[in-house]
Amino acid sequence: MSTQYDLIVIGSGPGGYVAAIRASQLGMKTAIVERESLGGICLNWGCIPTKALLRSAEVLHLAKHAKSFGLKIEKPEFDLEAIVKRSRGIAAQLSGGVKFLMKKNKIDVIEGAARLEKGAPAPKVIVKGKDGKDTPYTAKHVMLATGARARDIPQAGLKADGKLVWTYREAMTPDVMPKRLLVIGSGAIGIEFASFYNELGSDVTVAEVMDRILPVEDAEISGLAEKDFKKQGLNILTGAKVENVKPGKNTVTADITTKDGKKETKEFDRVILAVGIVGNVENLGLETLGVKVEKTHVVVDGFGRTGVPGLYAIGDLTGPPWLAHKASHEGVMCVEGIHGKNHAEPFDASNIPGCTYSHPQIASVGLTEAAAKEKGYDIKVGRFPFLGNGKAIALGAENGLVKTIFDKKTGELLGAHMIGAEVTELIQGYVIARQGELTEADLIHTVFPHPTLSETMHEAVLDAEGRVLHI
Repeated sequence: MSTQYDLIVIGSGPGGYVAAIRASQLGMKTAIVERESLGGICLNWGCIPTKALLRSAEVLHLAKHAKSFGLKIEKPEFDLEAIVKRSRGIAAQLSGGVKFLMKKNKIDVIEGAARLEKGAPAPKVIVKGKDGKDTPYTAKHVMLATGARARDIPQAGLKADGKLVWTYREAMTPDVMPKRLLVIGSGAIGIEFASFYNELGSDVTVAEVMDRILPVEDAEISGLAEKDFKKQGLNILTGAKVENVKPGKNTVTADITTKDGKKETKEFDRVILAVGIVGNVENLGLETLGVKVEKTHVVVDGFGRTGVPGLYAIGDLTGPPWLAHKASHEGVMCVEGIHGKNHAEPFDASNIPGCTYSHPQIASVGLTEAAAKEKGYDIKVGRFPFLGNGKAIALGAENGLVKTIFDKKTGELLGAHMIGAEVTELIQGYVIARQGELTEADLIHTVFPHPTLSETMHEAVLDAEGRVLHI
């Protein structure tokens, strides 16, 4: 294996391996360094295996409600070990797929932990292999794609022990089904696990320090989600502060202060910490190179450049939104810039969709209604409920809403927010509209197929103009 390259990528998650493939396509001699498994956290311990778990919960949900579809399924049960085995098998299959892609694109895979030292025209990469030996590599360009990990807050008594207090890793491979589960944090990760365990029968409590769950989403959508989750049996505490999480022999106690100031010590079988993530910036040698790091994230300029010659950074390492598709997009954009295919505009996160794969699903892109008003836009808002959509009724998925926000003056689509069945698939229609700078008029004159859930998107646009047809 060579020790000299055009590009060395450190980290093989969706940002790193996609960047490496694009570099190879452009004729660059490329290597990728990975200390664990190809595919990174997303593929092995995040995006994909969690969706496999949630699919099992979704099938169980349908089985429980089979009678409403005219079907007879007596007392559906789940096999936790089999559910986890399926999820891990899918992760392994896809990790093998990334290995195939590396081979197909002639990308060298270097196993080990990387650190950087000063060098020219880019920092030198030193990789400590599994045998403990250091091997130096040089490249014209080096890209950091080391991702992020679950956040602890030790000072508040919030620290995972891997046994009774879980991060996403342990939550995906549970040794038991907890009867009483506390989920701390109600972002996408917290809500997805809460939804999964609730469907499988756990008594789930979600504690969120903010005044509403899913705080980055539009407030109206958050409210609808909370109402739906409570109907399903989730105990949701907003404005709640959790401290002193103390593992015992088989259970965990936690002090919870509610928004009315009442403090109570409660006991749970397991706790999941979902209080955010921190960038993997340690032990890389960034300090000696003068790389700017703020709040555990590497600072970049919108094109992936760190300010250190020849060194770039992409993905979760560079801050929110912490999404795989954002990392992949940044990786391609950065590589093309390195190769001379310069992009006129820096990376814009406003067109990156966010998705939560709970039951019901939540998806969004662009500005919330509150954010649009804060920015001074004169807006008009359109809404359409799934209850008015024939396909949703046929699916037995009447609970849902599509919300659109437009600039009154220009017709620009400022934001779109959805809750309901398959909205994580539907949102891309609005993403394309924003990317292509389509106006309200363009969307009104777009033909949506019938019968589909996507018709709710058209109706929400029509409603903003006072022309809604089916409510």
